[in-house]
Amino acid sequence: MSSSSSVTMQTLTPHVYWAQRHGDIFLRVELSDASNLDISLQENNTLQFRAQGHGAKGDNEYEFSLEFLEAVRPEVSHRSTQRQVDIKIKKQVERWWDRLTLQEKKPLFLAPDFDRWLDESDAEMELQAKEEKINRISVESRVRKDPYLGLKRGYLFMYNLVQFLGFSWIFVNMTVRLFILGQVVSSLCVQGQICVSVVSVVQVAGRNVILFVIFGSLEEMQNKSVVFFVFYLWSTIEIFRYPFYMLACIGTEWKLLTWLRYSLWIPLYPLGVVAEAVAVIQSLPIFDETLLFSFPLPALLGHSLSFSYTLQLYLVLMFLGLFINFRHLYKQRRRRYRSKKRKVH
Repeated sequence: MSSSSSVTMQTLTPHVYWAQRHGDIFLRVELSDASNLDISLQENNTLQFRAQGHGAKGDNEYEFSLEFLEAVRPEVSHRSTQRQVDIKIKKQVERWWDRLTLQEKKPLFLAPDFDRWLDESDAEMELQAKEEKINRISVESRVRKDPYLGLKRGYLFMYNLVQFLGFSWIFVNMTVRLFILGQVVSSLCVQGQICVSVVSVVQVAGRNVILFVIFGSLEEMQNKSVVFFVFYLWSTIEIFRYPFYMLACIGTEWKLLTWLRYSLWIPLYPLGVVAEAVAVIQSLPIFDETLLFSFPLPALLGHSLSFSYTLQLYLVLMFLGLFINFRHLYKQRRRRYRSKKRKVH
């Protein structure tokens, strides 16, 4: 009796990973050295895949089918590499799908492709970024380039460099005096005069009030410890902010510097506002005593209105501004480091 043995190929299902955009479906089939590819889209909106290759169960014939949630276009593009088969399918209507398949229960062989995965909001941002890039290229092609663009960037780079060097000198000088020489109050007059020349040009009105009205006009304030802490906190923030802007002028980014730029303000900004508030409070009795910047009143109402009342109102506005600016800076940081949420299905 003679018998013949034949080896038959076992039909198996490969691992399939998927991701989507508003207009596309991406499939990654884990099948290396694939051959005899047969990929087609049936009339019932079902993708049929069959190929010979090396998958999870070795060299075999692998196949699967997927009935999509919504209609797709009949054209199917694919690319086979030594490691995998990539398939791209266009949606009939560009919109976000809640899932890939018509059946609610996910097939066991199907999983999210986290290398390509984006949630809906991230995909919208990606699409918007592409559209903005296309529009920008279109506008740049129509608009004549600024012949002075290089000169402007050079100026901004040098401006930020000078500010960085100035604040760095202040920070290092005050740090040395504080931790090595143990001096705080005795050096503040000199430090204050230096800060006037650097800060007055670049800071907003709030800092100018502290700088010129509180410290600049009252000699009694220039020897107080709070002056040291105000300038020290200001310079600590600026020695990281200006290098960030400086590198942005030349299209360069250091991740550590970027993180410091968007993170150090969280403790330092409120501390700076508190130090400024302490300076304002300490100046109130001095303005009451000297009548500096007081407002003259008619004789029936009194001789004058002390400038300290204006500063008390400024204190309220200062903390209101702290709340508004803190929210603005926090939103900036959140946009910069927006975490990508991943869906399992």
